[in-house]
Amino acid sequence: MRSLPPLSALKTFEAIARTGSVTAAAQELHRTHGAVSRQLRLLQEHAGTPLFDKQGTGLRLNEHGAALHALTRPLFDQLEAGYAGIVQRARHPGLHVACSASFAMRCLVPRLGDFYRQRPDIRIRLSMTSARELRGEGADLLIAWDLATYPQADRAAAIPLAPVAFGPVHAPRYRARGAARVRIAHDFTTSAWTQWQALSGIDLKLGRELAFPHTHLCVEAAVSGLGVALAEQRLVRKELDDGTLVAPHGFTRFPGGLMALPGARGADGPQAQAFIAWLRQALGGG
Repeated sequence: MRSLPPLSALKTFEAIARTGSVTAAAQELHRTHGAVSRQLRLLQEHAGTPLFDKQGTGLRLNEHGAALHALTRPLFDQLEAGYAGIVQRARHPGLHVACSASFAMRCLVPRLGDFYRQRPDIRIRLSMTSARELRGEGADLLIAWDLATYPQADRAAAIPLAPVAFGPVHAPRYRARGAARVRIAHDFTTSAWTQWQALSGIDLKLGRELAFPHTHLCVEAAVSGLGVALAEQRLVRKELDDGTLVAPHGFTRFPGGLMALPGARGADGPQAQAFIAWLRQALGGG
């Protein structure tokens, strides 16, 4: 049997600690001032110690209250996020996939029609974020290529999808020389240029740098003639085909490749397995 106070008392305590007053907590919880006060009293009696000191017309956490708040707040945050995910999946069943906005717009979404023709029974829900924020999201699968900052357990669980190859691209008429040549970089994958130079053995001796938070912005900057961007070949296929970008040094394969990281529910379910198999096939041709 668990020796815990009532969950309602803990919820009330967390609201008081966060808002700083019984009145504000009562408004948030849609309870009366007296009901909230009783819940707090019940919790303090259960703990055998006061959790707040009076401060003017409000309350201030004492040492014990601060320790309890540090324990309960992240638990309530986690519970809230987890419950929201359950409700979302119940109302909108399907497979939740998280990936960068650039990969979604330039690579995944244009191919989804083929997936839906093959599997009309599965619906994909996308979360698109910047590379810095590309973690969690409550997704079933997380798609990424640069796993250097991920925990070892995540890297070990990653499922290979396809190789990746990067190369410098620029507008056909971009002819800057020396220090005037501009390197276009991604804010959150700054190691890509260093990796490419080491793997290709080529030093372009680019001068100043322009940085953008999304790959598609880097590509658009290159198309506009602002400099030289480093891009994965799939993400610039359209521009290379229509001639708005050129890749004079070709593309160099990077180690690792594009990966799918399983979420909390794992990747063993039939929907996740079907999507992974399709994505491998769709990306296999580069």
